[in-house]
Amino acid sequence: MGSGKATCDGSLSSSEFLIAANAFAEKWKKFNSGFPEWSWIDSSDRLGFSAHKHNDGYLSLQNVVLQRDLKEKLDDEGSSNDHEEPLDNATLVHSSDGDGYRYDFHVVYSSSYRVPVLYFRAHSSDGQPLSLEEIEKNLPTTSANALIESKWTFITQQEHPYLNRPWYTLHPCGTSEWMKLLFEGDDSTTKRGKEQYLISWFSVAGQVFGLKLPFEMLKSIS
Repeated sequence: MGSGKATCDGSLSSSEFLIAANAFAEKWKKFNSGFPEWSWIDSSDRLGFSAHKHNDGYLSLQNVVLQRDLKEKLDDEGSSNDHEEPLDNATLVHSSDGDGYRYDFHVVYSSSYRVPVLYFRAHSSDGQPLSLEEIEKNLPTTSANALIESKWTFITQQEHPYLNRPWYTLHPCGTSEWMKLLFEGDDSTTKRGKEQYLISWFSVAGQVFGLKLPFEMLKSIS
């Protein structure tokens, strides 16, 4: 059973990734209606991908503005206002113009690791691409520390498998391990593992950039 395997060892087949991607995009649109939408980029008919199966592609979230001053303020408030309710929306995501760094995010399936991989790039308001050092400086403090200390998550630069250009990624070498830990003890994943996989995955991966899933979206998978 595909869903059983996805929840058993933390991995995902390519067909399960497509199911999970559609479910994730639909729920993001429903619970984050005020923010940019994830779209499915179909690459099955692209030149050079004729051998790929139908519906081959990836998820894309374009031109997301991360407001640096707001991020730092929220980080500071988070450490001193622990009694407050958690943020229900991805409050660091903005589609309007502003003095923030702009990010493009792609979620691509890795056939080698059998997990989703978050590819991203960033540029300043004047269009200049950001270096890895600049990106790391812009991350929430907790994320920057986690990247230094974690053996499972780190940023590297790789060629985008569809665009053939260098993009940064959260390396997937430990993804199946921490996804397995997320799924352990959750009986609901046995039945709905395929559909909820990307939501659970992004609840961790997105936090590296301060992208928080709404509480209602997380609740929908329980």
